[in-house]
Amino acid sequence: MELSFGRNEPAAIEEHVGTPVTIGGHVAPDSELAGKAKTLAEQAHSKVLLNHVHRTWWFAEFIGKKREMNYDSELVYIASLLHDLGLSEEYAADKRFEVDGADAASRFLHTHGYPKVKTGIVWDAIALHSTADIADRRQPEVALVHFGAHVDVMGLRMDEISPQLIDDTIALYPRLGFKKAFTEALAEVARKKPHTAIGTGLADIGRRLVPGLDIPNVCDILLRAPFES
Repeated sequence: MELSFGRNEPAAIEEHVGTPVTIGGHVAPDSELAGKAKTLAEQAHSKVLLNHVHRTWWFAEFIGKKREMNYDSELVYIASLLHDLGLSEEYAADKRFEVDGADAASRFLHTHGYPKVKTGIVWDAIALHSTADIADRRQPEVALVHFGAHVDVMGLRMDEISPQLIDDTIALYPRLGFKKAFTEALAEVARKKPHTAIGTGLADIGRRLVPGLDIPNVCDILLRAPFES
């Protein structure tokens, strides 16, 4: 079976059962653990968010290869696919959603005997994926998950990826109303855990989309500190 996508209908994009997924000559990891991470993401997310985590991997991979970075592709794949577990009902806990997701991914990797050092890098990649100027100064795998997610969410660094690769990735993993679904998912986190939104972009989304939401202002917290000055 041959699948064709994109404006030039490239024959290089494949999602056949039992064969690695490829886009523009780039190949997604297909190890046993990568497959289990993919299954976990499929169980945790709606199709809209599932496609987002897949696009995050591809955009990370394209940037990593273009920059000729030295990194563990499987680690970036696993971290990319699991980076939004904290937005899912099953894996949300009481911390920032990024930390909830990092904790869930770490438990998953520990169960499957993943090396401790690599598990720590996955934790950092997920916990820091929304944190600009920190993630991009950590290990290359941490930076790439941050880059990939922000290409897909905000269009940052799109100029490092060819329009053809962008088109081909979206053809294979359609957006399906992603902007609305993603902002609503973040608004739900702000509604349930407003304390995790303090001082973050989550606060902006919560205040706009959750009527009456009370998220403390960082300035007020600072001025109420129990000191005279």
